[in-house]
Amino acid sequence: MRGSHPKENPAEEIPTAEIPRLLLRMIPGSADPIAEMFHQPAEAAVLTEDAAVMLYELLAGCFTTPVLMPQLESDSPDTELLTRCWDFVERIVAHSSQHVRGAVYFEVLEQLLNAEGLVEAAWPYMKERTRARTLKMLDTFAVYVPGINRR
Repeated sequence: MRGSHPKENPAEEIPTAEIPRLLLRMIPGSADPIAEMFHQPAEAAVLTEDAAVMLYELLAGCFTTPVLMPQLESDSPDTELLTRCWDFVERIVAHSSQHVRGAVYFEVLEQLLNAEGLVEAAWPYMKERTRARTLKMLDTFAVYVPGINRR
């Protein structure tokens, strides 16, 4: 049965132009960094073509650095927020656009290699496609994480 707010089908690909809006909707904490980056209210900024074109900068400056990393590094992370963060990543990690896949890879997943323990902190929240991409990245960099890609 459908309620007044039907859940979007995660298998449906999000058009690239709508990814900034998806970020703002799923991760409200990205609003201030988005407004700052685009010098206008976040609700207006995510509707601009620049927001989609600047997806690398958007993910790095408005998602990974201000929202995701502090939670992964926290001794008492907001598990509901981390769940939403990785749900957002899961929606776009296997996108048909190389621009989108590249932005997720370089600005989100590769950032997990910047400090000890980030992959382990993120792993429980990751979904299937994100885990598969993360395992491929770890293999590429010959990084072995006990319990994840090393037995």
